[in-house]
Amino acid sequence: MTLLIGLVMVFGLVFGGFMLSGGNMDIVLHALPYEGMMIGGASLGAFVIANSFSVVKSSAGGVVRVMKGPRWKAGDYNDLLNLMYELARLYKSKGIVAMDEHIENPEDSAIFQRYPKLMKDHFITDLISDSFRIMSMQFDDRYQMEDVINRKIKRHHHEKLVSARAIQSMADGLPAIGIVAAVLGVIKTMSSIDKPPEILGAMIGGALVGTFLGVFLAYCMVQPIAGRLEQIEEEDGAIYTVIRDIIVAIVSGHPPGVCIELGRGNIPTIKQPNFSSVEASQRELPAA
Repeated sequence: MTLLIGLVMVFGLVFGGFMLSGGNMDIVLHALPYEGMMIGGASLGAFVIANSFSVVKSSAGGVVRVMKGPRWKAGDYNDLLNLMYELARLYKSKGIVAMDEHIENPEDSAIFQRYPKLMKDHFITDLISDSFRIMSMQFDDRYQMEDVINRKIKRHHHEKLVSARAIQSMADGLPAIGIVAAVLGVIKTMSSIDKPPEILGAMIGGALVGTFLGVFLAYCMVQPIAGRLEQIEEEDGAIYTVIRDIIVAIVSGHPPGVCIELGRGNIPTIKQPNFSSVEASQRELPAA
């Protein structure tokens, strides 16, 4: 929604201001298809050259993510706390052997199935399952466990930011590509130097549309999309640090309720459930 609102503001105020100041849109509209084809084609072609197919595909998906906003809502964090509470309670009461049916096949686990949105995120299920799996191998040093999980989160975060960085690189090149289109327009104008001044003026104005379009697309559209996508990835990545804090608390031997409270403290403020609501939702969970 914010993307659409922003685009309406950008186009309305930029072109509205141009027309209100007496600008002639005829020259811009005449040159726009040709300049747009050159600039858009060159920037997209360079983007394809510079990136693998998987990055190109994920970047297109990133634009969709910018339109939809962050994936994880306040209710999802509450579900995560309930999921981790059930697992921590089972581990504390029945030991690691009782965890096998849940960590070996999370898709068949009755606990995981109660939280379908979380279960669809393979990194969440893998992070939880792998953490309990190495705990079953007597890996019980809290500092080493935190380091292991941090490295996994860092790798995943780096992979998620590749699309945002690729789009940012595209934004960085757009002004220069706009100049290329403008130079071609000047070359075309110079080949018609014998034309009347009014025709030459229109041709020079059309050439300058290339410079305008490159800068406009870079700083009013592509760069903001890249920045917003990076924000979304940062915000969605917070859910993994909550898992890390709870796992480390479990390894440290804290009671399930304390483990969940330590994880709750790392949830972004605008999505953080209060202590009372978390405690109430825990009381509604099925008995272990």
